[in-house]
Amino acid sequence: MGLAYSYKIFVPAQNVARALLELTKLAPPTRRVTPLTVTMPGGDRVVVPFTSNFKSEPVDCSTSGRLQLDTSIMFGVDDAVREFCGDRDSEPDEFGRVRIGYVYLTVRFAPAPHPRFASLEFTAATSGMSRLFERSASIRAVFTGLTAASGGVCCLLDTDSDTFQICWLNGQPIQDTVPGPCFANYRDLVSVWPGQDQ
Repeated sequence: MGLAYSYKIFVPAQNVARALLELTKLAPPTRRVTPLTVTMPGGDRVVVPFTSNFKSEPVDCSTSGRLQLDTSIMFGVDDAVREFCGDRDSEPDEFGRVRIGYVYLTVRFAPAPHPRFASLEFTAATSGMSRLFERSASIRAVFTGLTAASGGVCCLLDTDSDTFQICWLNGQPIQDTVPGPCFANYRDLVSVWPGQDQ
């Protein structure tokens, strides 16, 4: 089994549709897939340029707690991305971005540890991409930018260890860990998200 590092974004539960719409802005403009219609738990529908389990049939999440998407995302080119792409035909677009392959997204609409917040977990498809997730400042910036644009409260990098890297917290980029000097455990981190006292 290879590495499967992931960026985890946490947004207020009602912001999932907004997060998915922001994510569509990061899709490759030249990639042609049949648009996928997703029915959200509240009944709203969102159309995304991705597949679910590599199919384009509509997905109904109105009675489900989870959504799986196969995404393709554009990332800015930094040294780590350039090295990862190597000799592959990865011509940057007009904004200097390239796609690096599939990134698998799992949305959990109301996880038990924090039911007011949904989680969007973006998992690298390969060990090489996992290492890229950890090394690339450009990739980190895409996920923290998506967190901000979605009204998210937290973004973590999970490197399959006992420690998560905190990349974004309550409106600010941050470089910290959990457990770490500020948060003894995950529960302590969640306790500082807004609205926890309601």
